[in-house]
Amino acid sequence: MDTKIGVIGLWHLGCVISSSWAKLGYEVVGFDYDEDRISKLSNFIPPIFEPDLAETIKQGIADKLLHYTSNISDLSDCDFVFLCYDTPVRDDDSSDTSILDKSVDDVMKVMKDDAILIISSQSPVGYCNYLRKKIKDYNNTLDIAYSPENLRLGEAIFCYLNPGRIILGTADLKTQGKCLTLFSKISETVLTMGLESSEMVKHGINSFLSMSIVFANHLSDICEIKGARIEDVVRGIKSDIRIGPKAYLAPGIGFSGGTLGRDLKVLDSVNSSSSAGYAKLFGIIHDLNAERPLAIVSKVEKVLQNIEDKCIGILGLTYKPGTSTLRRSLPLEIVDLLLKKNAHVKVYDPKADYSELDYEPKFEITNAIEEATMDADIIILLTEWNEFKDYDWSRVINSMRNKIFYDTKNFLNEKEMKAYGFIYHSIGK
Repeated sequence: MDTKIGVIGLWHLGCVISSSWAKLGYEVVGFDYDEDRISKLSNFIPPIFEPDLAETIKQGIADKLLHYTSNISDLSDCDFVFLCYDTPVRDDDSSDTSILDKSVDDVMKVMKDDAILIISSQSPVGYCNYLRKKIKDYNNTLDIAYSPENLRLGEAIFCYLNPGRIILGTADLKTQGKCLTLFSKISETVLTMGLESSEMVKHGINSFLSMSIVFANHLSDICEIKGARIEDVVRGIKSDIRIGPKAYLAPGIGFSGGTLGRDLKVLDSVNSSSSAGYAKLFGIIHDLNAERPLAIVSKVEKVLQNIEDKCIGILGLTYKPGTSTLRRSLPLEIVDLLLKKNAHVKVYDPKADYSELDYEPKFEITNAIEEATMDADIIILLTEWNEFKDYDWSRVINSMRNKIFYDTKNFLNEKEMKAYGFIYHSIGK
């Protein structure tokens, strides 16, 4: 195809977008400042595990459609350039846009006339207009669009190529038309709007999902107090046509990863800086979620009566299944809280990339479920890997010190686990 696409920032989002457009038959150039990352990608080694990602990259390179580079000038003949850095999140979940600023400053100097920079990195509301003014001041023929990512770790390539609908924010009808032509290759439904509105759509979706998670967690706590069963309650709630079967009502350990928290922080910051300041909900949701790991540890303490010197086997450390990343992982936060109470913690995760840790872990890393559960006073399931659902739990129950299993995701079959002989605890029951 004549249209050439550039991608800036080659972590999860950039690798998925670059390989996906190559899969559609477009010539794609992926850029990153990290030369080691470029070298690995050129040898089909992505920086993060994602099903089918390495294979899709390999095919794109073999078809001579996908090329990775650390020379930003290689983007000079691209018609569209996607900005795909995963916007870093500070410890307080606020957005750090410095890598986005640097990328735009550098790429606008090499982009050809009439090229469009499509922001897919998470953008705080108002940020795209700031970038647009910057690149327009440099070269008035350039323009910006915002199309927020819509990926789910573990099925990201499928999600990107089958989005259901695409959100597209622009400030110019000509730019909108060009982007509509491009995105028509992956979806017939493109919702067009202004830049600020498209940024707010992303904030709104993630904040609503955050609220749903916190709501489900608190509802499950009340269920535990009064003897109701959360799965029955959720089933009843979802039967209401005003809510529906796809409602995000899955109680557990809370949301992690930084993505949802970042959007809550953006909206809370806008509210705090406003003269009105009545939209306090977003900050409250963020604070309530931050308390959830403490609530989980408190539940463990109640079951064990005392955590100190207890042997705890942890199943799953990544913040969700289908990924290797430990960045902003709530399971990791829960493990740290257990360690602070002087527990001996053994961890098994099938994909966790422990090289992401910038400290020497105080927990014991194991290579099998059997190792993590040996002599355990309790097993705690924190990430719902399918491997755990398919496992024959009779293999480990007799090697445990106490036969207690705490399923924080309500992932396993309660009757089956009790039939194995476990004292089975879960959420909202």
